[in-house]
Amino acid sequence: MYQVYLLISGKVQGVCYRVSCQEVAQELGLTGWVKNLSTGQVEVLAQGEKEKIEKLIAWCKKGPKGASVENVESEYCSIINKIFKSFFIEQ
Repeated sequence: MYQVYLLISGKVQGVCYRVSCQEVAQELGLTGWVKNLSTGQVEVLAQGEKEKIEKLIAWCKKGPKGASVENVESEYCSIINKIFKSFFIEQ
């Protein structure tokens, strides 16, 4: 089980990025969350098999139709205590 933190920059708010990301993550069987930041970026924390996380990262670099992704920062980290049961949109 792996965990990755992603920070996505570009035109990623107001283009259904969070909902689309949630759908992709759920299809891949990942858990975690996605949320908008006040900086205009989108933040993602995903947990699951490394191969599936890599597929999510590849999707995040493109995003949904209407998005213009400039950068995706990723950092794999240890799962300390919390293992999520689903992938949700955090407000």
